[in-house]
Amino acid sequence: QVSLQESGPGLVKPSQTLSLTCTVSGTSITAPYYYWSWLRQTPEKGREWMGAVGYSGSTYYSPSLGSRASISRDTSKNQFTLQLNPVTPEDTAKYYCARGYNSLKVPDEYEYDYWGQGTQVTVSS
Repeated sequence: QVSLQESGPGLVKPSQTLSLTCTVSGTSITAPYYYWSWLRQTPEKGREWMGAVGYSGSTYYSPSLGSRASISRDTSKNQFTLQLNPVTPEDTAKYYCARGYNSLKVPDEYEYDYWGQGTQVTVSS
């Protein structure tokens, strides 16, 4: 069965780089036609899509993050990674990785069928 697991630090200092890794089991991250996605959630803002790396290796990012976000993959390890640099306290959130696919209902939207459990990240000095 498909499973995703986030890993990384729970506490990051402002101006530093956040690196989170998602390890995928049960399927290959190169399998068409899926997009390996990062999202985060806060009580104040709700859910925010951050970006994704597609099955072919193409990357996609939310414009709201500017150039701070970078997503990469390691197909030999079946992993993909989020880097956010630099971070601020506003980046405090619960971060999720998920398997996404293009919505058949809404253009430019993803739907998600498998999620990691999420990992809380706090940005504080």
